[in-house]
Amino acid sequence: MDSRPTTLHPKVPVDQRSDGSGVSKIDPSDPAAPQYLMLARMRSPVTLRELMIKPIRTGYIGQDRPIDPKELPPSAAQLYPQISVSEIFVPSPAGPVRCQVFADSRAAPSQPMMLYVHGGGFTVGQSEDTAYIASRVAAENGMVVVGVNYRLAPEWPFPAGLDDCIAVLRWMREHGSEIGGDSSWVVAAGDSSGGNFAAAMPLKARDDGVTPPEAVIPLCPITDFFFEEYASFERLGPLGIVYDTAFIGFIRGAYAVHHKNWTHPHVSPARGDLRGYPPTLIISGTADPLIDDNRAFAQKLRKCGNERVEHFVRDAMPHGYYFFPGLFKEGDEAFAAIARFLRKSLPPNSSA
Repeated sequence: MDSRPTTLHPKVPVDQRSDGSGVSKIDPSDPAAPQYLMLARMRSPVTLRELMIKPIRTGYIGQDRPIDPKELPPSAAQLYPQISVSEIFVPSPAGPVRCQVFADSRAAPSQPMMLYVHGGGFTVGQSEDTAYIASRVAAENGMVVVGVNYRLAPEWPFPAGLDDCIAVLRWMREHGSEIGGDSSWVVAAGDSSGGNFAAAMPLKARDDGVTPPEAVIPLCPITDFFFEEYASFERLGPLGIVYDTAFIGFIRGAYAVHHKNWTHPHVSPARGDLRGYPPTLIISGTADPLIDDNRAFAQKLRKCGNERVEHFVRDAMPHGYYFFPGLFKEGDEAFAAIARFLRKSLPPNSSA
């Protein structure tokens, strides 16, 4: 897997094309090849999918709008100096998956583990973007947190990114002790599209013969790709600031590609068989277009017999309100909810 960062900004991995299955190719023997080749000469890249992803990635961090360092929130390293960050490469059938490991350098070995999946609409971002979340969870809960850098759409559509997450989960089960973790206890967590991966992992793991995570913590997740069926999405999506209808429509096409995939339980876990699903904490805000999606997912989990489902919601909070340290008291409250949930879920000998 090509995980080289772009030269435009070290946090936006633009060049992930390699020989990915999501890259369109022109077959010279195709009867329509003359038109395709003409379009290729008229515009670069030739496919609209590639044309649209470039401004999304270059605008994700906003390189053209320099920020005064004084305006930036404290970094994870400043806030949690006891957390060491190392890099590992986990083998997978598609090639090595780059991961970052966040761990308390003073902690005893055999800590419970968290597999954390960054968001970014399946198309942008990497584990460095969620260093604050990973470091805070590791520091406050005595956990080893593994941030996975999965392959991005549209070059690598479903199921590539989820396959990478499962490869990392499998590795943590078999080799977690090598990073100071307890392989018998892994929680799957993630924000936004990463929350979708976290929510899908118990179902995917079960189908692939991998031991599912012991708990799931999706933050403002997408759990159902039929966005338009939810009143909150129709009300808040069109003029959304964090993301809007246009963006989420694009990422649905980039990641899921085919309409038939929208109902696939590994794409829309809310539509899967949720019997036996692990204990779950969902973090949401009422200003997020996905709030009704999240409520419906929690309700379905309960209807399927899950007695350990918690839905933490804060009024007027947008998508990702937990992302920046010190910005909202509600963000701190979300991390406190995570800590309470983990205290009830972690093994008795945990240091949390």
